[in-house]
Amino acid sequence: MTRKIVVAITGASGSIYARQLLDKLFAIPGQWNELGIVITDNARQVWKMELGDTGYEKYESNTFDKKDFNAPFASGSGQFDTMIIIPCSMGTLGRIAGGVSDDLISRAADVILKERRRLICVVRDTPYSLIHLRNMETVTLAGGIICPATPSFYSVPKTIEEVAATVTDRVLDLCGFDIETYRWGR
Repeated sequence: MTRKIVVAITGASGSIYARQLLDKLFAIPGQWNELGIVITDNARQVWKMELGDTGYEKYESNTFDKKDFNAPFASGSGQFDTMIIIPCSMGTLGRIAGGVSDDLISRAADVILKERRRLICVVRDTPYSLIHLRNMETVTLAGGIICPATPSFYSVPKTIEEVAATVTDRVLDLCGFDIETYRWGR
């Protein structure tokens, strides 16, 4: 199976989720064929502040600037089947919900939705305003999946990485990847 994935990282808090998702994707290279990464300038700043490094530079993949509309996933003919926005800022979500394709992330999300492919927005903000909820509803009605970065605790995580994994593993499940993770009732 050919799997083409786009991972977009916005400037919302939650860089641990992006790092962990990329680490997990690179640990299962046989389950995808192509990976494109878009990371905003704000995301780079937040990553440095939250994680204390520039680890986003280590991933050997096609990395694109948010203004690069020549990226293959800026068109449906690029045939990318899944887009994960992690973390997804409310500004990004609002632009997607409003159909405003003013950067590569919102354009790629627009393409994924119009092609009826899988868009997963890992929203991180809290609490939600009515505007946020309506934008989530709009994206959901258009076919997207809203997966709040809300950890679960029934697996009894012991480290911050294990807490974050309760979110990133759920995202990978939503993508249809075969991963080892805690399963309820097993």
